[in-house]
Amino acid sequence: MSLFYDMCQEVVESECQIGDGQNLFTKDVTVIEGEVATISCQVNKSDDSVIQLLNPNRQTIYFRDFRPLKDSRFQLLNFSSSELKVSLTNVSISDEGRYFCQLYTDPPQESYTTITVLVPPRNLMIDIQKDTAVEGEEIEVNCTAMASKPATTIRWFKGNKELKGKSEVEEWSDMYTVTSQLMLKVHKEDDGVPVICQVEHPAVTGNLQTQRYLEVQYKPQVHIQMTYPLQGLTREGDALELTCEAIGKPQPVMVTWVRVDDEMPQHAVLSGPNLFINNLNKTDNGTYRCEASNTVGKAHSDYMLYVYDTTATTEPAVHDSRAGEEGSIRAVDHAVIGGVVAVVVFAMLCLLIILGRYFARHKAPTSLWLWRPLSHHSPAAAVGSEKQPVPAEEEGKEHYQVEKNSQDTSC
Repeated sequence: MSLFYDMCQEVVESECQIGDGQNLFTKDVTVIEGEVATISCQVNKSDDSVIQLLNPNRQTIYFRDFRPLKDSRFQLLNFSSSELKVSLTNVSISDEGRYFCQLYTDPPQESYTTITVLVPPRNLMIDIQKDTAVEGEEIEVNCTAMASKPATTIRWFKGNKELKGKSEVEEWSDMYTVTSQLMLKVHKEDDGVPVICQVEHPAVTGNLQTQRYLEVQYKPQVHIQMTYPLQGLTREGDALELTCEAIGKPQPVMVTWVRVDDEMPQHAVLSGPNLFINNLNKTDNGTYRCEASNTVGKAHSDYMLYVYDTTATTEPAVHDSRAGEEGSIRAVDHAVIGGVVAVVVFAMLCLLIILGRYFARHKAPTSLWLWRPLSHHSPAAAVGSEKQPVPAEEEGKEHYQVEKNSQDTSC
């Protein structure tokens, strides 16, 4: 038998063939723990030689159709002169190894099949460093897949987004335990989002995963809603009602109203998140701030009030009441800008009129004088000087006289 075994060491793909006669071959088997492995010893060009199957310890499992080994998990599926087919049920990791097919010929033949047992993870656990995190905080999440063969691949997801973790593999008695670590910076949008640990393993069909839901605390988000007047135009004599909407985790327990840079009007009524001002007048103009806080932090939102005359029909600009810790953007009413421009134009016109009078009085104190050409042919030049000669140096030049305008020049 030793000589026969040495002859088959160079055989490729677990096949032993002697000359042009019959040959013996088999195939490797991969099976998941607990399932059934099938071993087949096949003969090509059979001459009715005896076939037998041996386990990794060289113990005979089947000799022809007889089973000497007292292991009921082995069952004969087929026996003929060309095949010995045996099943092994409830496969365990201890069944892994080489199984030998032997053919009693002259010389004898032998080939082997290797059974590989896959073991899925026995336990999958996910652990979050902190049950409750605060927005902006970085937390550690660990996932462990225990006792698998081969080692498990772990993938991380936050919702539908895949994240990258760092894995470590520990081997013990041909089994592998894999631990993956994920460092995650959380935001308020992550509250209630699942963190998923998913494994990939050849012994696992479908998705094997476990998950934990994130619980993230965050400071309030504040928004001011005008509930009255419905048309949004605040005029003298009307009433104003504002509602402060604040959400956060934990829910804000303190919601307050203040008037920025001034005291709250005496006729203002505060009721929880609501601010009510009856009989509006222009002294109520200003910025009203809603502040909310919880254990994480505080935030505020501003509303800029401008009270119009009772005849006003123009809709005011929309007040932007976005929340902010440093301050909020204040809306500017277009009607106010128009009024300022009108005042500036009126002041410029008055200034021009004053300057015009000033220059007119200093250049012509009593009357406005008109200048026009004076010709020696004109009637004014002929009066009292009909025969006065014109100097040679002045000949050909136009002369001017000042004619008094009898009209009133006052502005």
